[in-house]
Amino acid sequence: MYNTCLLMATTPVHPFRFGVQCSSPPNVTATSWRELARRTEDLGFHRLTVSDHLDDQLAPIAALMAAADATTTLRIGVLVLCNDYRHPAVVAKEAATLDILSDGRFELGLGAGWMTTDYERAGIAMDRPSVRIERLEEAIHVVRGLLSEGPCTFHGEHYQIAGLTGSPKPIQQPLPLLIGGGGRKVLELAGRHADIIGLNPKLPNGVIDASAGPDATAAATERKIDWIREAAGPRFADIELHTRIHLAVVTDDRMGMAEALAPSLGLTVAESLETPHALCGTVDQIVDDLLGRRERFGISSIGLSLDAMDAFAPVVAKLEGR
Repeated sequence: MYNTCLLMATTPVHPFRFGVQCSSPPNVTATSWRELARRTEDLGFHRLTVSDHLDDQLAPIAALMAAADATTTLRIGVLVLCNDYRHPAVVAKEAATLDILSDGRFELGLGAGWMTTDYERAGIAMDRPSVRIERLEEAIHVVRGLLSEGPCTFHGEHYQIAGLTGSPKPIQQPLPLLIGGGGRKVLELAGRHADIIGLNPKLPNGVIDASAGPDATAAATERKIDWIREAAGPRFADIELHTRIHLAVVTDDRMGMAEALAPSLGLTVAESLETPHALCGTVDQIVDDLLGRRERFGISSIGLSLDAMDAFAPVVAKLEGR
């Protein structure tokens, strides 16, 4: 049983930050991608992010560099790089280069990997979660070491680094690090290391489906924040809590939409209106929901899908930076 009043009293309040996940725009071209980045910036969004999967989407590093070149203030980020697809020494060099060439606008997201089809179709061995999380923590130490001043030496179970200089160095010191997850081990890891923490439902089937519902409730979110707080200690006050909104609809029929969406989320109607992973209602109702969730959970960073970007622009105008 978790004390909601205590949670509200001890959770720091950060300004709202909105992002758009733009990994797979339809019929993308160089021109349309640049225009999308500029439109994201013009609508007042704080960041543009891309994911890291091996299916039909843009590769993250090149896509983010093109988006940065097309904009001036928009922050760029990867949500998130799969640690199993690339060595942390390569990640560190690419991250530092992106930060330099974007004038200090890059945010590095790292994850342990979760999409089973990526692993299966590419022939990459998918170790059990505990091994992937252990490897991720080692990778974080390597990346942090290489992005900091001086050479990096690290001797772990999975990585061996022997006096690697790690150049160039990023403009931002430290470079913002995002770690997301739904399980206790990865969220405790995030509490120890991350600047931004993504609160996700656990995905037992390796896909986003109704099986994630029980872990997407308000009560489950409170448990996760408690794990993060305990692992973070005093640094918890500086952590930005993030949530990805997988279903976002602006509508005058809030209850009707909630009744339609709840089964696909694996939630009751009441739970679907409380979960931090969905939003529906009028602009004012959604604004009230987000204010309430920030007060209750401390969630201030909101990630939306590309198809919700235009409809949610009025919400962003009311809350971004507030």
